[in-house]
Order: sequence, then C-alpha cells, then structure tokens
Amino acid sequence: MTEDAAQPIEVYYWPTPNGIKLTIMLEECGLPYEIKFVNIGRGDQFEPEFLAISPNNRMPAIVDPDGPDGAPISIFESGAILQYLGRKAGRFYPQEGRAQVEVEQWLYWQMANLGPMGGQAHHFRNYAQERIEYAYNRYTDEVNRLYGVLNGRLADRDFVAGDYSIADMAIYPWIRPHKNQGQDLADFPHVEGWYQRIRERPAVQRAVVVGKEEREKFNLATDEKARAVLFGQRARAG
Repeated sequence: MTEDAAQPIEVYYWPTPNGIKLTIMLEECGLPYEIKFVNIGRGDQFEPEFLAISPNNRMPAIVDPDGPDGAPISIFESGAILQYLGRKAGRFYPQEGRAQVEVEQWLYWQMANLGPMGGQAHHFRNYAQERIEYAYNRYTDEVNRLYGVLNGRLADRDFVAGDYSIADMAIYPWIRPHKNQGQDLADFPHVEGWYQRIRERPAVQRAVVVGKEEREKFNLATDEKARAVLFGQRARAG
C-alpha cells in the first residue's frame, strides 16, 4: 500500500470480489489509499455514516479528499469507482472512443452478468442450508455459460479489451472463486491462461491479501449471526 501521500483515498472495504477490484486498481496505479473496514458480517454496512456515502448499503465505496474540483467526493458501486480512478490516474481506462467502449462493455458485462450470477452460484452451492436443486443447477450452468463467453473473447487476445484495463481488474476477482462456483478452469483454457497472467502481476498479489486476516475471523457457512445479517435482507423503514 502506498504511504507517501498526505491525503489518501479512503476505501470502505471488505475482502470480497467487489472490494478486491479496487485494491487491484489502487495498487496498479500506485494511488495512496487507506482501508476502512466495513465488516459486512457484523452489519457495519447499515451504519448511518456508511449509508451517507453508500446508500445501497453495499461496499465498496470510496471518499477521495481530492475530487475532480478539488473538493472531497464520495462514490459507491465498484464499476463507477474503477472508472473514476481510471480517469484520475490516467491509466487502465482509455479515453479514446473505440478503446473506451471496448473496456466499458466488458466492465458492464461483469457488473450485470458474471458478478450477480457468480454470486448466486456461490450462495446456493456453499451457503444455502438446504440444497435447492433447481437453483443449484440454474446458477452453476449460467456461470458456466459466462465462462464460455469469456473464453471465446480471450481466444485471440491476452486481455479482454486488448490492453490490460479496469475490465480485467473487475472480472479477475470473480474468477478467483471458480471452484466455489462449480467451475474448472481446465475446461476454459483461454480463461486459464489469462487468469495466470493477471495472478502473476505484483500489484495483484499485493491487492488480494488486503484484509485477509479480518475476513478469516468469521465463517459465513457456520456463523449464524453473520448469516442473519447478510441473508434475507428487506427494505428498512426510512
């Protein structure tokens, strides 16, 4: 983590795939940042201070003391944060029209497809207290289809949008738990090669261990309090 700047970006974080996206980008760019843990298994995401910057009560979120106009800015939604950081750093998010569209379509593919479907597959395969066969197969199969889409895309290129970009950073953390999603990377050789290329990057290696010790303090599969906080949420009275 970079420590030489006076005003680091505050990163409201828990080590989930969506959180790891941000630490990858920050480490790749060398932007100074400070981790503010949001323990989602203990309900930190419902605290008023956090909801003020992330009204969807989901992490990650950031507060940049040095926003675009010199004033602090808060941002939620990991894809929007990656785009913001790309513009701020001038890296990994091209500004030329066609190249930018290439990155954005694969960033949004992850946000709208791989993330939600991968999350559901992970849930029904690992956290559901009873095996619901339809849900188990439905999400496992859909994630398999998405891996196939990604495999086809990577058949003739090293990274999803040509050069390494925020699109790769968004997708990679959702491929890391492939076993928990019921997928075998050997079935997708182009994805497997891409996965290894990204995995070997020093910035990625630094990024994925941020908060590891905090997360290991509880186990969602057995921690009833955490399960009650995370699963079965409904709208709260305003």
